[in-house]
Amino acid sequence: MKDLTLVLVDKPGTLADVFEALGKAGVNAVGTCGFPAAGEGILHVLVEDPDAARRAVESVGLEVRAERDVVVLDPLPAQPGTGGAVLRRIANQGVNVDLAYLTEDGRVVLSGDDVPALERAARS
Repeated sequence: MKDLTLVLVDKPGTLADVFEALGKAGVNAVGTCGFPAAGEGILHVLVEDPDAARRAVESVGLEVRAERDVVVLDPLPAQPGTGGAVLRRIANQGVNVDLAYLTEDGRVVLSGDDVPALERAARS
């Protein structure tokens, strides 16, 4: 799976445009997170077919700013401290995480500058 970073215009309907375009193209957004930044809307979308997703969102005039490799971990136990333990293990190995969100089924999506090192650290 890949994470696509989309740039959205801050106006009603733009988010709907993304998900309608993905749906029409048969692309499922497995996970997503979004936030405003410097006057733009930034949306991260985890997809299994990044090429089809890119074509779909670009067809409605939206920008795909980046495509990133990610590590997808199984859902963590719903107990205090489990996320911190995983992230501390990664940090103790000197690996930086600069993207984190959850999928629709609770899996943990992580990315950073060194995805292979992140993968090793997260699964150690």
